Amino acid sequence: MTVLALAVAAAVLALPSPAAAHPFGDPQTVSITPDEQRPDIVRVRWRVGGPDDLTLLGVSLGLLPADRVLLDGAVDYRMTDPAVLASSEQFPAYLLKQITVADGARQCVGAVAPLKALARAGATVDYTCPGPVGTVTVAVRMLTDLNPAYRAMATGPGGQRAVYGSGEDSHDWTLTGGAPTVGSPSRGRSAAVQLAAVVGGALLVAVGALLVSRRVRRRRAVA
Repeated sequence: MTVLALAVAAAVLALPSPAAAHPFGDPQTVSITPDEQRPDIVRVRWRVGGPDDLTLLGVSLGLLPADRVLLDGAVDYRMTDPAVLASSEQFPAYLLKQITVADGARQCVGAVAPLKALARAGATVDYTCPGPVGTVTVAVRMLTDLNPAYRAMATGPGGQRAVYGSGEDSHDWTLTGGAPTVGSPSRGRSAAVQLAAVVGGALLVAVGALLVSRRVRRRRAVA
């Protein structure tokens, strides 16, 4: 093999392979906090689990070409994809539709903060409620319309935790006065169980992929 051929082969091998956006990678994260200066404000910060999921969302919103999702489900992620979503009108509208905050029967109005470094820093939304809030209901449905297996790990004041997912997209959060501690038996234990289920699901997928890989290798060896 010539030096030129070796160089070409090395360049091909060095090319990044398309990422596979799926709900069994790193989970989304959500933080829910009050605004100490404005008691009627609830601040929600959302971060995507993997940047390739932003590409998948961009295709779904019509911001990126459909051929960026390959036939085998792999995603052709590009570094400019988060900026495309951040500069659009569709993504903030999607964010406000999929994440909602209510103070009892009263809905709180969300305003998306300027989006900078979406893949790394995430998106922040300030929800203005009709009056000072103590306990609010926060619903998170981000990406579950693309695949119901997506999950979001959420944290709140006083060590409150919850896991959002399809069928469990709404949780109550105490923002002032007697917020549960980290060891709170209700939400903390429930979140731990759900987190274990998510991790267990990811491990099952990994084990399944390993078994399939071994079978393929054995068949090749026999052939």
